[in-house]
Amino acid sequence: MTDAQEHPLAAAIKPLLDAVGATPLDPAEARPDDVVLEWEGVPAVAVRLPHLSSALDRLLAETTRQFGSRPLSELDRQEKQRVVALLEERGAFTVRHGVETVAAALGVSRFTVYNYLNRQA
Repeated sequence: MTDAQEHPLAAAIKPLLDAVGATPLDPAEARPDDVVLEWEGVPAVAVRLPHLSSALDRLLAETTRQFGSRPLSELDRQEKQRVVALLEERGAFTVRHGVETVAAALGVSRFTVYNYLNRQA
């Protein structure tokens, strides 16, 4: 374990990093696209954010857990509509190929996902 991961700030933000799939790093290992957090004016922890495609995978996994860990494709139509509404609220469809990825997870067509989205409007 690096000093950054032992830092109190790293411990404090661990639940947040786990929730978004980010990785804590030593600030010396930070790349330009990482976020360096300071503690009392000194770099303490660098945070590497996940790519958006993996964020969508995490959203789908989280949604699956919310619906009893059943495969999303086994949900009934009303539950699938709720899944689409939840994913819309969480920004899943701002990711490139988001509709296609969600449609595949739900076992429906892209057209069906668009219909579910239009019902919300």
